[in-house]
Amino acid sequence: MFQNKAELEIYVKGKNFEDSIDGITILQEYIEADPKVITRLEFINSKFYYAVQVDASDSFELCPADACNIEEQFCPTNPDGSKFMIVKDYKDPIIEKCEKFLKANNVEVAGIEYIKDKNGVSYTYDVNTNTNYNSLAEKKTTLSGMRMIAEFLKSELNKLKANLN
Repeated sequence: MFQNKAELEIYVKGKNFEDSIDGITILQEYIEADPKVITRLEFINSKFYYAVQVDASDSFELCPADACNIEEQFCPTNPDGSKFMIVKDYKDPIIEKCEKFLKANNVEVAGIEYIKDKNGVSYTYDVNTNTNYNSLAEKKTTLSGMRMIAEFLKSELNKLKANLN
């Protein structure tokens, strides 16, 4: 994170800067989340499945995958203290917008991440078409992203088989 243009310039001209393979470097504006959480919406068959609230108070590392969790981290904003928490019955107007976006682009499985700033404005900053599920968060619910994907793929396979007959 750079606080000003001078810090960015020092980094870009420094030895730690790695240019991308295509020579294009993307600089993202930092948007301070309020509260300090991001929300990851999971979609299967282009339909909303569940939302994961991720504590963003101490890091940019917000990956919900099990491989990213060295250990369960404590989050004071979640009732059980978990860094990743599935939010029961999550509702937000952004869900419908995301579903339309996914359907329009033929994306059936995805995780879409967004934050809200101090004024309540939502900013979508990541669309993952190879989603990860957090088993620690799922253990506290009856939800299973991998099971739902398997069921979705099975139904797609059955449709293909029916069309062949």
